[in-house]
Amino acid sequence: MKTFGGTPYFLDKNDINTDEIIPAKYLTEISKAALKPHLLEDLLIEGDKFDNQDPALRAASVIVTRKNFGCGSSREHAVWAFEVNDISVIIAESFARIFRQNMFNCGILAIELEANSISELFSLSSDATISVDLENTMVIAQSPQLVGGEKQFHFTLNEFDKDLVKAGGWLSYADKKY
Repeated sequence: MKTFGGTPYFLDKNDINTDEIIPAKYLTEISKAALKPHLLEDLLIEGDKFDNQDPALRAASVIVTRKNFGCGSSREHAVWAFEVNDISVIIAESFARIFRQNMFNCGILAIELEANSISELFSLSSDATISVDLENTMVIAQSPQLVGGEKQFHFTLNEFDKDLVKAGGWLSYADKKY
């Protein structure tokens, strides 16, 4: 089973939609790899164009964001753009239902935490790391600024979605089960 976590990147915006995650003009690409440089290409933060080539984003394996992440159309390409960029965990207050299930189907963790927990994560310094203990359903944030160096956040995940993620996604799960 792969490990989940690493360097976080913080996207401080509600309602990031699938068109902002991967613009529709790239939906004709025939490989996931072709989506890689276009992740979050059309995202605007407070009216300003987001720098999707930011080295901090390119080094991240965890995204922390606000509520209703992945709203919009039901395209799997939006999840594939994270997958091909080695992002294994997205933590948000809430997800659009279809986007969330597409994440599990691709073996990526969609973790929902309460707004106050998300705010605590946003207050971490840039040298923070986030790991996930999938068996105990805990997000572990580590940073020198935290008392004792770390803080844990409990999340809930049903057993089927946990099994999908452990298997690496729906196709791997089906291969092992059926």
